[in-house]
Amino acid sequence: MSPRKPLMPKATAVWLVENTSLTFEQIAEFCGLHVLEVKGIADGDVAQGIKGMDPISNGQLTREEIKLAEDDNARHLHIADAKVDIPEVKTKPGPRYTPVSRRQDRPNAVVWLLRNHPELKDSQIMRLVGTTKPTIASIRDRTHWNSSNLVPQDPVTLGLCSQTDLDNEVRKAARRLERERKEQQKQHEKSGTTLLPTAETTEAPGLGPQPNVEIMQPPPAAEPKEETDAEQEARVLAKLQEMGGGSRAED
Repeated sequence: MSPRKPLMPKATAVWLVENTSLTFEQIAEFCGLHVLEVKGIADGDVAQGIKGMDPISNGQLTREEIKLAEDDNARHLHIADAKVDIPEVKTKPGPRYTPVSRRQDRPNAVVWLLRNHPELKDSQIMRLVGTTKPTIASIRDRTHWNSSNLVPQDPVTLGLCSQTDLDNEVRKAARRLERERKEQQKQHEKSGTTLLPTAETTEAPGLGPQPNVEIMQPPPAAEPKEETDAEQEARVLAKLQEMGGGSRAED
């Protein structure tokens, strides 16, 4: 069975019914249609007014492939490889469509998201609710024309988004905040604003870390020794001699 289907399958089926002897099963399999639908095309009940499209002229089939399938009813038609590779176009998802009956509830949902999930960016709220950035800014600044009547309401309950979408956006915001926190921590470490170890903060400026110095206590004072009578008499005589009373001392 061919993994790819032809362009405009019904128009291709009309041409194959009208211009080949292929079986209904072969045409239905190649075009991705039901066998009864191909029979309806042959009977004129289906695809009325549709002009057949030649798959040979647009390069989707070759005459040899059709001839082989006509000779063998069990053979599957294989679509021809495209001569030009057409790159797949990835479309960026636009803002979520909000039904008209729910559009008046979007400001209430924005209030709820701003209050319960302040970590969400405006672009995330826009994807969830389908609103615009100026509307979010006016609600945040309380300049919205209906600010006094806005009531926080869960967007999931209002049917504006699914719980899965909300959880995914909250997880993305949490990961973003964690990355920003780690980057700020790295910047602080590079700028040297972190606390220094105690050994570094207690060192003398310009001298580097100081060793622990043990303070020596002075030896205890010796107790006064009691002098004898001879020592006392000698001390008195020495004192008199110093005062110039040597003659008086002899008397």
